[in-house]
Amino acid sequence: MPKRLCIWMVLAFLTPLGNKPAARSAPESSSRAAVRSAAPAQPSDQAPSDDELRTRAQKVLANQHHDDDALDEYERVERYLDRTSGAEPRTLEDRTYRVVPTGGGMYRLLLSDGGKRTDPAEYRKQLQLLEGVLEMMARPDDAKGKAARDKYEKRKRDRAQFVDATHDAFLPKWVGRETMNGRACDIFELNPNPAYHPRSMFQSALAHVTAKIWVDHDADQIVRGEAHVTADISFGGGILGKLYRGGVVSMDQAEIAPGIWLPTLYQYDFSGRKFMFPFADHQVIEASRYRRVGPPREALPLVKGELTTGKFFAADP
Repeated sequence: MPKRLCIWMVLAFLTPLGNKPAARSAPESSSRAAVRSAAPAQPSDQAPSDDELRTRAQKVLANQHHDDDALDEYERVERYLDRTSGAEPRTLEDRTYRVVPTGGGMYRLLLSDGGKRTDPAEYRKQLQLLEGVLEMMARPDDAKGKAARDKYEKRKRDRAQFVDATHDAFLPKWVGRETMNGRACDIFELNPNPAYHPRSMFQSALAHVTAKIWVDHDADQIVRGEAHVTADISFGGGILGKLYRGGVVSMDQAEIAPGIWLPTLYQYDFSGRKFMFPFADHQVIEASRYRRVGPPREALPLVKGELTTGKFFAADP
């Protein structure tokens, strides 16, 4: 059961589209406390009306679609921290990647592993491979490039439909206002709508999820979201797999460019079974250093320039 599917099951718009490396496990990291700094909830004069709730929900969904599209033109640095669970967690993996959009997904270049930087010669090989991918994707008549684009576009359409389904699958309830990560936010609880009729196996999973989101009061953008699996979710009658109750996924976002909000922190904590094999995922992913590189035809000269000059992307800020 791929991580992307698990994320969709708990709350579709909590995580933008991308291909993540397989994770193992990790509890809450100390970085989470630094990123999330919420002040006590502040009382409000009055709750928004039902019409206002519906209007804001539409704006939030529209903004999330816009942000998902923007992610295809921004590179970033992602640090993956996996640990064991328990009172004394042990680090299993600590890797940092440079993530570059290619028009057919995301290409990851390893910057460091366990605190050790990637050898410059090895990094150059990765960069040369990225150059080849971008060259292929920049050619509109390339058969492999077209196949990759078509496959990626289908994934994006599927995700967009799932995001839209959350509008009907959940009943939003305004619960107050709070300052989250320095932004004045409205807090909404999302509970399953008993009148919702899912159109797919994955949409039916939304009946087993509750969520809480912090929405920037002025921008109508998600600042933070938390989703909780309230009951076991079976797939294919339990033959394909199962996601166990108690799972939690969260995400923080920030404005990285005017009108564009992208993730800065993911937290995964869930377990389940894929076919007959159990799995557990406890991972923290920190995203930073966003930079617009554009579509493949624009990103390609940047990569070529790095290869020509030898001035490679630095692992540290």
